[in-house]
Amino acid sequence: QVQLVESGGGLVQPGGSLRLSCAASGSINNINTWGWYRQAPGKEREWVAVITTTSSTNYADSVKGRFTISRGNARNTVYLQMNSLQPEDTAVYYCNADVRTWGASVYRNYWGQGTQVTVSS
Repeated sequence: QVQLVESGGGLVQPGGSLRLSCAASGSINNINTWGWYRQAPGKEREWVAVITTTSSTNYADSVKGRFTISRGNARNTVYLQMNSLQPEDTAVYYCNADVRTWGASVYRNYWGQGTQVTVSS
């Protein structure tokens, strides 16, 4: 069983920064891509950022230039550095990974439990 565990959420004032972490554990053979998503109250879940096997990255227009997704030196870790945070960034942030387990020939998609980010004075 694969588990994604997120950390780093919390309360930050407008203009501040926060770094989210996500660590994967389990019988992991390979992780293809990592992604970050967020969901504000009453809103649909929104894609935020993605990083591929080759470290290519892409971002939603709403966060481009402010957020940075990166992989850790360990292959089972991903980060989201969030700068210049604004109240509209308030949401539950979810880690997502495309994971192939040992003995499997295909990748499956997994989600973290989510971590709350609140941007408020």
